[in-house]
Amino acid sequence: MIAVPSHSPKLTPTEYFAWEEQQLCRHEYINGEVFAMSGGTQNHSRIALKVAAFLDNHLSNGSCRVFNSDCRVNLAGTNDYTYPDASVSCDPRDKTTTQYITYPCLIAEVLSESTEAYDRGNKFFRYRQNPQLQDYVLVSSQEIAIDLYRKGNDGRWEIINYRAGDIVEWQSVNLSFPIEQVYRGIDFSEVTL
Repeated sequence: MIAVPSHSPKLTPTEYFAWEEQQLCRHEYINGEVFAMSGGTQNHSRIALKVAAFLDNHLSNGSCRVFNSDCRVNLAGTNDYTYPDASVSCDPRDKTTTQYITYPCLIAEVLSESTEAYDRGNKFFRYRQNPQLQDYVLVSSQEIAIDLYRKGNDGRWEIINYRAGDIVEWQSVNLSFPIEQVYRGIDFSEVTL
């Protein structure tokens, strides 16, 4: 997804929630401004769906809940809201809100050329302010590649680059799998228009 500024006046969070219910597309909310989320490619959509379904199948019998890109994440300590491609919350406090979660342990974003710099930079900076977040997953839509930012016990973030043939490990949800499972049926030779 690509965030496009909507050039509207600044809104309060309450105004944002009421306003967005009337819109045809989703909007992220950062510092009182709304940003329209434009559509992505077929590969982006299919990979995001696979990641969310993969997580949901793994966690379906536990207390953790998996969300797709329709669920907002409140950026901890702010009144800002984003729409990651997938997120997981195991925190009971997130069962008390209906329009968003605040305490994800895992957030996944599927990368596109237009959003990669933002997803790796400012967006990750905002996400990692959340003390509950343990795994920030960046999934390529251009090649078989997953970059995992994992928070260590000392609070520092390390990056692990997974490529074809690797076994991916998401410790926050106790999940290991061959990377090819996420990319099964994805055609990287498709032309984008």
